[in-house]
Amino acid sequence: MSENFTVVIPARFASQRLPGKPLRDIAGRPLIQRTFESAARCRATNIVVATDDEGISQAVRQFGGESCMTSTAHQSGTDRVAEAARILELRPAEI
Repeated sequence: MSENFTVVIPARFASQRLPGKPLRDIAGRPLIQRTFESAARCRATNIVVATDDEGISQAVRQFGGESCMTSTAHQSGTDRVAEAARILELRPAEI
């Protein structure tokens, strides 16, 4: 495995079970920030939130993270991660 790798976190606002879940406040911070901070502990070279929602992208930028806008048509988080990997030109060993 490569020492340099990127974590791609899929985040969707329009969830059917809990709309807006990534932006839900958990003890003073949005869930997406907590997820990002948890991913940061793995010492990834880069962490990117892949989302189809400008509000999520803005929240990520507010706490200093990086986001990648993806299509709203994805059926799964895996599809969203795959699109972000293409946009970011990541090789399989880098994800």
